[in-house]
Formats: sequence, C-alpha cells, structure tokens
Amino acid sequence: MISLKDHMWLDSRIMENRMKQPARGIVGLLFSFVIFYVLWYVFMDPRGILKWYTPQYGYMYVRWILIVAIWQAYVFNFWPFKLKFRETAHPLLTGAALVVTNFAIVGLVIWGFFYGFLGKFSIPYLSVESLEGLGFTNFYAKEYSSLAILMFAAIASWLSPIVPVCFENHPWQSMKQPAKGITIFCVTMLLTVLAFFVFMHPHYHVLFWPFQEYAAAYPWWFDFAHTLHGNFNVGWIMCGTVAIWMLELTFERYPFRMIKNKITRGVVGFFGVLAFALLLFFTLNFVQELAWGPAIDGAKRILAPDWRYLHSGELAIMMLIPAMVLNFYFDNGPKKYSAPVNIALRLIIIIVTTIIFHFVYYKFSPGMLGTQAAYSHPQQFPMAPGILFICTMLFHNWFMDFWPGKKLIGNKDVMLDDNGDEITK
Repeated sequence: MISLKDHMWLDSRIMENRMKQPARGIVGLLFSFVIFYVLWYVFMDPRGILKWYTPQYGYMYVRWILIVAIWQAYVFNFWPFKLKFRETAHPLLTGAALVVTNFAIVGLVIWGFFYGFLGKFSIPYLSVESLEGLGFTNFYAKEYSSLAILMFAAIASWLSPIVPVCFENHPWQSMKQPAKGITIFCVTMLLTVLAFFVFMHPHYHVLFWPFQEYAAAYPWWFDFAHTLHGNFNVGWIMCGTVAIWMLELTFERYPFRMIKNKITRGVVGFFGVLAFALLLFFTLNFVQELAWGPAIDGAKRILAPDWRYLHSGELAIMMLIPAMVLNFYFDNGPKKYSAPVNIALRLIIIIVTTIIFHFVYYKFSPGMLGTQAAYSHPQQFPMAPGILFICTMLFHNWFMDFWPGKKLIGNKDVMLDDNGDEITK
C-alpha cells in the first residue's frame, strides 16, 4: 500500500467555490491575466524594464518556466515542500514560495547548466559568451543560443508529462519522493536529449557558415518538408505539447483511461497523443493554405514553408489557452452528457474561441504587449506571450489552488494499491 503522502497533490486536493459561476471563472481569469501582464511588462515588453523579448531570449525563459512548473507539480509532486505546508499556508504564500523556487531553478538551468557548463565545454551554440567569442554579435549570439536552449524545454514539455498522464507513473508508482521524481526526471530527460539531437541539432548544421557537416547531420526532413529550418519540428512538437495537455484537460484522459493495464494504456496513450499532434499539425498547415495559398519553396515570411510550420505551432498554443481557461475557470463544462458528447461540445467551444482569440490577439497585441504588427514579422512571436499566460494560469491552479475564487477544504481520503490505483475509504 502507498499512503496519501505519496499521492498526487493535484489529484487529492478538494476545493469548493467561494463564488458562483460565471463570477468565479471571470475573477480567476482576470487574476491570472494581471499576473501575466505584470510579468510581461517587467521582463519581456520592449517598452518595459528588462526588455527580454528579442523575441527568442525572453521566450527561452518562458519555456523553462513551463517545464520547471511541470517538474514541480507532476514529476516531484511539490517536493521538497511538505503536504502540511500546502494544506495550511495561505495560497498567496504557497504561490510566492513555489514561483520563487521555479524562477531560481530556471536561472540555475540556463545560467549554470547551459551557459556555464554545456555551452562552455561541449556545444558552443548553447552559450551566448561562447558564440560571442567566435565572432557573433550579442544579438545573434542570444537568439541562436536561446532557440537551442528553449527547444530542450519545448521537447521536455511534450515528453515529461507522458509518464504521469499516460502511464500514471507506472512502473515507478510505488516509489516515494524524491526517488520517484528523480527517476521520472532522468528517464524523460534522457528521451528529451535524444529527441533534441534528432529533431533540432541538424538545424544547426546549416545555421552557421560554413555548414557544420562534421558536427551535425544534414536536416533529414528537407526532401519532404521543403525547408532546412528546424521550424518543421518546432511546429509539430508544439502540437505534441498541446495534444498531451488536451488529453489531460479536455478529454480527461478519455478514452485511454478505459484501458486497465497501465503499460498498455501508456503505450497506446503515447501513440494516440502523437497521432493527435500530427493530425493537428497538418490540419493547421492545410488551414493556412486555404487562407494564404500554397507555401512557396524559398519564399520569405508568410509564404515560406518554415514560417507556416512555426505558425501551426503558434495556432496550437492559441488553441490550448481556451482549453485551459474552460477547464480551470469554467469547470470544464459541459459535463452532463456522456464522455464523447461532452468532449465534442468542449472541442466546438475551444475551436470557436480559438478563432476569436486569434483575431483579437493580432489586432491588440502590438499596443498591449509591444509586439510588431502583421502575422509573420520576426518580432511578432505569439508563443512567447501565449506560453507565459499559460504559465500564470498554471501558477494560479497548481501553486495557489485558484485563490480567491476557490478555497481548499481538504484531501481525498485515499490509499493506493501496488498498481497505483485508488482505494477510496
């Protein structure tokens, strides 16, 4: 048997509304947006304080904030913080403590591991200083290294939730923290590193001149993707990130939760997520062809194949935002029908709101966020503000338990059997 202290906090907590819908949802959404806007102005906005939105340099931090939040909540179950702290401390205190921890880990990963170690002693394109030493300007050194470093996190945000969501931590569900978290972290990061060298490292073969033919393979996707750019893989991997979280939030793990064997469930879930990701990716590419005509080999910006692939990832992120808003702030409705009907209705709501959000974003983001107008301008990079807003919603949910709209009233009285299944008392 496994005691409650080893059970996922996010699965065991019991909360109730302080206010009725839709007031709770509106207040919660505004709360997250205010946090987002303050963070954006301080760290990212070109008119703000630090001006990190270059855009890749600031986006690098945003991606790592997301993956560290996933580690905190899903992989390490908030270790080393005690369950009692989560139960008794004010949500603003737990939120502040966990956000500060998140930012500290992000700084350690980027400045310590990538800039100070791996980029210095192994792969120069992972360090601004190393690239500057090779003759790059500070701007291009930041952009090139940031793209590589953020792609580690982007791949991890797709692969890290696979074990908890699809496999439900099997076969390590009987382990206690931090051993469980360290094991899952090591396994998923090994997969992340392998995926990076297959899907992103070849991009750097052709990024520098002369081509790095002795250090990286030629982009293997060129013949069918019609681009040497790594944006082809960036696009579908972003769709993979969205697919795994749509499975968790919109689909509530249906229909994979119906498979009893956890290994089978995990394998089928992984390939199901991959299939959904590719379907979403190619559908969004097709929608762009309907809107702007076919992509043209060698063209720039909106007609370029590489920008179209990137924009498919951006559109997927725009789809994840209303999915999270519906789940977090409006009780993931509707819920009164069968699971397939509920999911179908949610998808209709998400698709319609995604279309609306898409047009609203491009109309108002230049004035609100300091981004450039037009779809394909290099300084118009919707994934940076989009994922930062996703991070603030996750902070509000995972770290603050939806305060002030909800309040924590306890935990489910559960035990887990040796297979990780709940035994409710």
